[in-house]
Amino acid sequence: VLQISKDDVTALQCKVVCLIQNGSFKEALGVINTHTKVLTSDVIAFEKAYCEYRLNRIENALKTIQSASQQTDKLKELYGQVLYRLERYDDCLAAYRDLIRNSQDEYEEERKTNLSAVVAAQSTWEKVMPEDLGLREATYELCYNSACALIGQGKLNEAMKKLQKAEAFLPFALIFLQDVTEEDIEAELAIIHGQMAYIMQLQGRTEDALQLYNQIIKLKPTDVGLLAVIANNIITINKDQNVFDSKKKVKLTNAEGVEHKLSKKQLQAIEFNKALLAMYTNQADQCRKLSASLQSQSPEHLLPVLIQAAQLCREKQHAKAVGLLQDFADQHPANAAEIKLTMAQLKIAQGSVTKACMILRSIEELQHKPGMVSALVTMYSHEEDIDSAIEVFTQAIQWYQQFQASQTRPKSPVHLSLIREAANFKLKHGRKKEAISDLEELWKQNPKDVHTLAQLISAYSLVDPEKAKVLSKHLPSSDTMSLKVDVDALENSHGATYVRKKAGKLTGDNQQKEQGQGDVKKKKKKKKGKLPKNYDPKVTPDPERWLPMRERSYYRGRKKGKKKDQVGKGTQGSTTAGSSELDASRTASSPPTSPRPGSAAAVSATSNVIPPRHQKPAGAPATKKKQQQKKKKGAKGGW
Repeated sequence: VLQISKDDVTALQCKVVCLIQNGSFKEALGVINTHTKVLTSDVIAFEKAYCEYRLNRIENALKTIQSASQQTDKLKELYGQVLYRLERYDDCLAAYRDLIRNSQDEYEEERKTNLSAVVAAQSTWEKVMPEDLGLREATYELCYNSACALIGQGKLNEAMKKLQKAEAFLPFALIFLQDVTEEDIEAELAIIHGQMAYIMQLQGRTEDALQLYNQIIKLKPTDVGLLAVIANNIITINKDQNVFDSKKKVKLTNAEGVEHKLSKKQLQAIEFNKALLAMYTNQADQCRKLSASLQSQSPEHLLPVLIQAAQLCREKQHAKAVGLLQDFADQHPANAAEIKLTMAQLKIAQGSVTKACMILRSIEELQHKPGMVSALVTMYSHEEDIDSAIEVFTQAIQWYQQFQASQTRPKSPVHLSLIREAANFKLKHGRKKEAISDLEELWKQNPKDVHTLAQLISAYSLVDPEKAKVLSKHLPSSDTMSLKVDVDALENSHGATYVRKKAGKLTGDNQQKEQGQGDVKKKKKKKKGKLPKNYDPKVTPDPERWLPMRERSYYRGRKKGKKKDQVGKGTQGSTTAGSSELDASRTASSPPTSPRPGSAAAVSATSNVIPPRHQKPAGAPATKKKQQQKKKKGAKGGW
């Protein structure tokens, strides 16, 4: 037909539809663009917008739909999908409500599913409390979307039950559809299991979540968006540990087409984690590059600046990190509080506690909060700057007084607790008069508060005892303060440390003995101490006998010089006998100096003197035994 008539509108429309059915969206869009004179927006607006939508040209698709002169039901359906991809959830919700209200056909269930998906996205990404749409959860898609909405609200246990319900629905829902394989069912189940693992991770069950994540990855699903989310969540579990596994998982987040499958916040979270992983793996340049890119995309976001500051701190450039944070706080006053808290933490890490206190006191929206007051007082106390700590208390109390004066309400518990803490702090550090004024103000607010009155009397007793006596008259009497306590029940209670023993029943002879003895108590006989065997009663014992010998007054130490002749003092081979006895030249018949074989026996038989070479020095046998024992210890067995 087109060979005969190139501009035949019906033939061109048929060609475009055929190309769309074959998935050739670029070719179909090319045909539309080359025949713009014939194929006007009124004729083929839906096909053109659909091709642009499938080619991920979402903004162009929106313009095409809005430029159409007539808004058909098909265009409205596509308009809702386009708004969802652009994350304009309020407009999308209105579009689907209008469609459900004004249409009745076999696609009503799909429209309700899309409507529930929009509500889930609002709850998850915009933290909007979802309204009850009254949708009957008859399909696994509706159960899944309901679970996602519950996750956004933080109702994790309820969300898990919904996912389990969707998991049970899924096989029965797909079994009736044509051309559905087991792989298709597993792919749908993988999405549900991924959300289950996410709930486990939020609940702190990281081991179970990690196991389920890895099971999904082993199935190798074709959904690149699902794989990217699971890989990112595994990286968050690993943190700064198991970085090699994290580097492998990062590759899954870089798959082609991921940017079209995930929301902007999901993609942003993945990029943040990439930058953090680069920091943990000491890739400083890569970390700076990623964080700078994130900051250019979202200039008001905190995380890119915090990552850059963390990287500088790892490089020991703390001053530069503080300067970077200060510049960001000046440019974005709305986020200054969190940035200044980080700056204070860096100053504390450097040991500059006073500078950290100055930074914290500059946060106007937090400086009067009880937590901030407590932190500042603790830090000033650590630096022994008591005046500054009291000044923090005073400013906070004055702020609450001014606030409550404008509200015309009684003093809040926070205000009164601050006054009490200030009084306790002043008493602890010797500021008694200032503490007394705070306690008097507290007592005026509640004259029946006995605890405050007791504190006030205690404080006055240190400064003005007479005033303390006067105030003590306001204390309640002991009779009114006495409590009715069952002593027996208290002693027999589970937590009592002392339990009174119950008296046993006395029968027979024992009872008679008890009656006869009356109140007389038996006295235990003292055992006589044992005396030493050589004890002499006529000799007075040594009064210093309990002291060690060295500490006694009559101890003179060991006498030296009496054992000069012992072996070991002279040369090798010397003996206890005198040298004259061993001098062979002085004997009448001296043997040869170098005895012949056999003569040694005659020498030993005729003389009582043992030759030096045959003598054993004193203590030698013991030494030998010790050496043998050592050898036995070190021996490893066997001959």
